[in-house]
Amino acid sequence: MKINEYYIKARLFPTILTSIPILGLYYFGFSEKLIEFMTFLEGYKWASDITLSIALIYFLVQINRLISKELFQNIFFKEEINMPTTNFLLNSDTTLAKSIKSQIVQKIATDFNIHLLDSRAENENEEEARKTISSAVAQVRNVTRDNSMLLQHNIEYGFIRNLIGGSVLATIISILNIFLFQYTYPNQFAVNLNVILLGVYIVLIIFSKFLINRYGKYYAKILFEQFLQK
Repeated sequence: MKINEYYIKARLFPTILTSIPILGLYYFGFSEKLIEFMTFLEGYKWASDITLSIALIYFLVQINRLISKELFQNIFFKEEINMPTTNFLLNSDTTLAKSIKSQIVQKIATDFNIHLLDSRAENENEEEARKTISSAVAQVRNVTRDNSMLLQHNIEYGFIRNLIGGSVLATIISILNIFLFQYTYPNQFAVNLNVILLGVYIVLIIFSKFLINRYGKYYAKILFEQFLQK
């Protein structure tokens, strides 16, 4: 596990924010039973080296990332062929000025020997045009990887995407908590807290496409701006 700025801000922070329902379930419902379980685990040698809390956080980070990439990003963008970084370089897309797009296309051809399809070829086979652009963008990312401004926007995009991914599991746990704290472990404060959290997570899921697309566009614009400056 590589701990860096991207991991902390784009993966760990969203996990913490979407782990509140699970922490609430522990604090208000099962804390005594889990303490007994942890005491039991401490009798084993491996528990002194790897704590359950660290393992749980790492597990949730991976789950959130998997959901955000496989469920949301792939559905919205079909992996990368429909991402803003691809759309912006299509001849049919008008987001970038023609002069700027022409400079990007020429630099891609010069630097990577990748020639994007012209308008006629793109109209005949848009999927091939998108795949070619996607391959070119991968090379652009590689040569701009150490750019601090680009890293910041990449972190922001990753944070939003993983926060939305984590909201799926958080929504399920929040619903479970509402029923548990209403009927099994009566606690009105815990019920109210989970109702509020449920509303927040549902709003994030409802606006997921808008948010991921908006931050994806921010990232795409900065990516190509920084690429032209290299």
